[in-house]
Amino acid sequence: QVQLIESGGGLVQAGGSLELSCAASGRTFSSYAMGWFRQAPGKEREFVASIRWSGGITDYADSVKDRFTISKNNGKNTVYLQMNSLKPEDTAVYYCANRPSVLPEFDSWGQGTQVTVSS
Repeated sequence: QVQLIESGGGLVQAGGSLELSCAASGRTFSSYAMGWFRQAPGKEREFVASIRWSGGITDYADSVKDRFTISKNNGKNTVYLQMNSLKPEDTAVYYCANRPSVLPEFDSWGQGTQVTVSS
């Protein structure tokens, strides 16, 4: 099992930036990739971005492409989400998740960190 702890959320004005971090521990050697998801009030959880530990291949939701950047530090078992040009519609609880294999499934989730973007 991989344990995940997110940090870096907060309140920011529209157009501002925030960087989220996700520190992984436990069976990190079994992790294939990491992803970021978000859930706004009254909405379903949605995919934001993902990155593979090996090779750093990334994937983004269309809604955040060109504004958000996912990156990793293998030595620290940490994944980051740099969020620029934030919009009020980016307001949500952001979760990181572990993807254990090539299958598009995530099996461990962090507790979430709140991001609030004011207009």
